[in-house]
Amino acid sequence: MSYFAAAVARVDGGWTAGEVSLRGVTDIEEVADRLRDVEPDADLSLLFVEADDTYLVILRLDEGEDLRVFGSDSAYAEESRLGALLVGDLKTSVTGLEEVDEPRASGDDDTEQPAVDPEADPVGDADLLADLGIPAQKLLALCAHEGSMPADVTAEICQVLGCADEVEELREV
Repeated sequence: MSYFAAAVARVDGGWTAGEVSLRGVTDIEEVADRLRDVEPDADLSLLFVEADDTYLVILRLDEGEDLRVFGSDSAYAEESRLGALLVGDLKTSVTGLEEVDEPRASGDDDTEQPAVDPEADPVGDADLLADLGIPAQKLLALCAHEGSMPADVTAEICQVLGCADEVEELREV
């Protein structure tokens, strides 16, 4: 299973980004250590792990502590060793999906797409970006939007945060 792992760290109001290798990690704390290494003095660090154009995991550290994790689908834990390492311990599904599952206002029923993938089982802390302008319901809706890939969700989040250019540069390397 292929993956892309991009870290963004906020220091003094600006963002820095770096690609993170997760090769050889043995537990979630080692992943957190690699995220800390991107910018040790960051007040906020985020790691976006996109796997096989299907799964997205977001890790957050505030001032290098208090690891919070969100996964777009618990199935990732069953699909790969890295998925099991990142989201395998997240036993609780995210609640509130019924609030996201609202019909979209559109005039053409044939082009209307569901707001939530009924087979997705998001896990972890969907509120981990709420203080940054992306409440849980918006994050869940982004992840569940039909046809949206993990890279699209990461790009949308980074656009809101103001670090889209930094992450896009990593993709081009």
